[in-house]
Amino acid sequence: MSCRSDLSCRAGCGACCIAPSIASPLPGMPAGKPAGMPCAQLLPDMRCAVFGSPDRPAFCGGLKPSAEMCGDSREAALHWLTRLEILTAPQAGPGRPGPLA
Repeated sequence: MSCRSDLSCRAGCGACCIAPSIASPLPGMPAGKPAGMPCAQLLPDMRCAVFGSPDRPAFCGGLKPSAEMCGDSREAALHWLTRLEILTAPQAGPGRPGPLA
């Protein structure tokens, strides 16, 4: 099932810049970003400082707003993305922290 949508980002949300982990380097975060931590490029108004820039990670460019992901509020989006992060995180093991560690 596809989650394609023509939705725009919700003003003041920033959930997709907080909840997921980003494994690739990005400006200000050369080792990537852990789940649950705001991205270094998240502006105070909850917009992305590198949106549309070649410095923006491919992961971010591939994450598109959808009714399923964004829900009806910022809190719903944070909850959905956090749950997805937990469900898709590698299993914890020796030398590998669990999800959201």
